[in-house]
Amino acid sequence: MQYKWRIILILSVIAIICVATACGKSNTNTQTGNTTGGTTQGGGAATESANAEALVKANCVSCHGGNLDGMGDSKKNLQKVGAKLSKEEIANTITNGRNGMPAFKGRLKDTEIATIADWLAAKK
Repeated sequence: MQYKWRIILILSVIAIICVATACGKSNTNTQTGNTTGGTTQGGGAATESANAEALVKANCVSCHGGNLDGMGDSKKNLQKVGAKLSKEEIANTITNGRNGMPAFKGRLKDTEIATIADWLAAKK
């Protein structure tokens, strides 16, 4: 019985450490290329989408899941967020946080927030 509790304790500590490090990441060098107003110069839509996906992977999947399904929590599901919120509402939520979501103002550049918001707004 004591062995079982040790395993549970060890797994709990590992889980807490994983969540704490994933949610605490600040990745400011994820986006590649020169940006102006949220669009990539000379990169086109494919580059913009790749940048958005890289930003989402670095900053969002620890809470929203790898495929943005919310990991079972419908409030965190972003798969069709563009059908519910406008690009501006999504950008505001990313910037200022809301309902348990941390604010990313200061952790992400405005252009990075705009890139993510554009990409998520297209998910309908």
